[in-house]
Amino acid sequence: WGQYSYGDKASAVAQVGDVSITAEELQRTYSNLFNQYNQLFQGKLDEKQAQQFGLQRQALKTLVDQALIINLAQSYRITVSDQELFNLIKNQQAFHKGGSFDKEMYAAVLGQNHLTIKEYEEAMRKELLIQKTLYLFTPVARTLETDTIASAQGVADKIEYKLLTPDAVTIASDEAGVKAYWEKHQNEFKKEASYDLSIIHMGPEATQNDALRHYIDFKKGTLDPSVNISKTNVSTQNNLFTPEVFKEITELTTQKPFLKPRKVGNEFVILKLDAFNPAARKTYEEAKAEANAGYVNEMKKSKLQALAQNSYKTFTGNVSDFIMHTQTVPLSGLTAAESSEFIEKLFATKQKQGFLTLKSGNVILYNVLEQKLLQDKTVAEENTAMKLKGNLLNQKLMKMLESKYPVKIYAEGI
Repeated sequence: WGQYSYGDKASAVAQVGDVSITAEELQRTYSNLFNQYNQLFQGKLDEKQAQQFGLQRQALKTLVDQALIINLAQSYRITVSDQELFNLIKNQQAFHKGGSFDKEMYAAVLGQNHLTIKEYEEAMRKELLIQKTLYLFTPVARTLETDTIASAQGVADKIEYKLLTPDAVTIASDEAGVKAYWEKHQNEFKKEASYDLSIIHMGPEATQNDALRHYIDFKKGTLDPSVNISKTNVSTQNNLFTPEVFKEITELTTQKPFLKPRKVGNEFVILKLDAFNPAARKTYEEAKAEANAGYVNEMKKSKLQALAQNSYKTFTGNVSDFIMHTQTVPLSGLTAAESSEFIEKLFATKQKQGFLTLKSGNVILYNVLEQKLLQDKTVAEENTAMKLKGNLLNQKLMKMLESKYPVKIYAEGI
């Protein structure tokens, strides 16, 4: 999981000012984002859900934002020296052995994560360059700002609340609705890139020399007719081989279709690329099941919003103790993530009564029953004021950079 075909890895999927974003960078960022979400879903996230969450768009936006800052860094002639890069890497505990940085451990850890030293150091250099550039815009909190934040943070609310989930609504079967949904979201329903292969299984008794002789005969077209050649199709989601062998398969071409013998399991195999099938849009019939799931999900969200709108003034739910924005103990009936997100949104709204939609699509109805100001000065933290100023500053900075450096997106369907 966490793989998506964007075409040639070296090709640009976007151009931001003078900075190109390659398909390989997008794939790596998407995979990292997929893995983060997959952990939240306890390993049950699939590509269909990833599309619904818009992970591809999130990954691309992350890279675009980074590229905007890199353009700014280049205009200021900000650079990262080799010594700065080494200092960053040598302090990372994952590369330590016996309490200090170890080169062999460094190479081994990167290898386990399918990264070359060059790839990793380029990524770290870029990350450090972005950090150095943003450091120029580090805000400083003034006394008045800190005191204002302290007062706002000292507010505590007693609320009544109720969680609504998509299970609270039902959606009737609607063929026309599903087809209309598919027509609107065609670019999201794609067949992944796949590879048609011819395979010779050498068997566990064959030696590497035996495999090499068969490989040469296969390549020359002089293979003994008695040798069995099987056919298969592989893709990211339907992969019979190790990640290393699959990566080599993706690099085969019609001009160079043969892959030298590789050990797979307890035998050598010889592979030949017969055809590459690029990623393509699915027809309605091919995408019908996915489109139906997307349509039902969209309709449930819509109906859930309508239900919340019609019931937030009259609902009966759980009543909390006085809570503050720093609340860490989950509210009754909510998960830790739901509680944290809800409280953050609750203290950001000015409405005494209403409903709030969570990232998961769930909705929470709420009514602020009572409010009081706690005079505990320990809640006044200077870094909170700095964080708020920093967020506002970063938003304005990104808008300025977007207007200064043109963004061109070449990848389709993102």
